[in-house]
Amino acid sequence: MRGAALVPAARRGISDRAVRHKACGTIREPMGISHYIKEIGRGARGAKPLDREQACDLFGQVLDGSVTDLEIGAFCLAMRIKGETPEEMAGFLDATHARLARFPATGRPVVVLPSYNGARRLPVLTPLLALLLAREGLPVLVHGAATESARVLASSVLAALDLQPLARVRPIADGEVVFAPTALLSPGLKRLLDVRRVVGLRNPGHSVVKLMQPCEGDCVVVGSYTHPAYAESMAATFELLGMNALLSRGLEGESVADPRRTAQVDGFVRGRRIPLQAQQPGTQSEVPGLPAEIDVRTTADYTRRVLDGTAPAPAAITQQVQQVLQLTRAMEHE
Repeated sequence: MRGAALVPAARRGISDRAVRHKACGTIREPMGISHYIKEIGRGARGAKPLDREQACDLFGQVLDGSVTDLEIGAFCLAMRIKGETPEEMAGFLDATHARLARFPATGRPVVVLPSYNGARRLPVLTPLLALLLAREGLPVLVHGAATESARVLASSVLAALDLQPLARVRPIADGEVVFAPTALLSPGLKRLLDVRRVVGLRNPGHSVVKLMQPCEGDCVVVGSYTHPAYAESMAATFELLGMNALLSRGLEGESVADPRRTAQVDGFVRGRRIPLQAQQPGTQSEVPGLPAEIDVRTTADYTRRVLDGTAPAPAAITQQVQQVLQLTRAMEHE
C-alpha cells in the first residue's frame, strides 16, 4: 500500500469535515485515531478495549482513507497483538455496513460465502459449495480478494466455470451464483486487506470480511475459522449483532467444510445459537474422487464432475448444504 493513496486524502481536509457515522448515530469532527491507538497499543496485557461506538469511529476513518499510513500500520499491529473483542468487531462491522455497497433484497435469503484464503494443500471447494447451494434454489454471493499470492483462488475456479467477477452490484436471482470482488463492495476495505502485503500480518479487515453482510435483505453468512480460539469470538459477534449465520472450522480458512473431517457446526438465527453438528475425532486420509492436484483446471473439472454426477460429492459438503437449508427454513418461520 502506497502512502499516496491515503495521505493526500487527509491533506485535502477529509478529516476536518463533520462526518455522520450512520451506524453509530453520532455527528462529530473526526480527530484522527492516535488517541485510540494509545488505548489499544499498550500490549496484550495493558491494552484497553474500545467500546462499540469508538470502534465504529476508528474503523470508519480507516475505511474513508482519512488517516495516514503510519496510523493504519499502528492500528493493524496493535489489534494483531491485542485481538478484537466482540464489541470492537461489532463496531468495525457497523462502520463497514454504513459504507458497503449492498446487494438488493431477494425473495429468498442470500447465502454469503467469504473466500479470502484459497487452496494450499487441497483443492478450493468453495465454488462447489456455492453451486450445490444454487442447485437448491438459493441465491449465492461469493466475495473475496487475493490476500495470499501463492494460493489458488475460488474466483479463478469460478472464472474457469464461466462465472466472471461482477463489475456492478445487481440483484441476485434464486439459483444463481455471483462473485463480487471486495473492491466492488468496499474500496477502503480492499486497501486495508492489502496492508498485509507490506506488514506481513493479518489485521481486523481480514476478520471483518468473514463476518460482513453485503445484502440489504436477509442473508446467511457462512463463517469459518482456522484456529479454535476464534470460534467463540465469532459466535459472540453473531449473537451480539443478531445475525443469521453458519459457523464451523473451514477448509484452509475457506468457508467450505473440510471434506476430511466432521467438525462442530453451529447455526445462528437472528443471533440465537442452534447446535447443528458435534465434532467427531479423526481425519480421513483420502476423500473419494477428490483430486490430488489443486490447480484451477483440475479443480474446475472436478467441480463439473460432481455437479453432473460422475464424481461423488464429499459428504461433509453435502451435509453443509443441508445445514444452510435448515437455517433458511428456520429464518422463514421466525
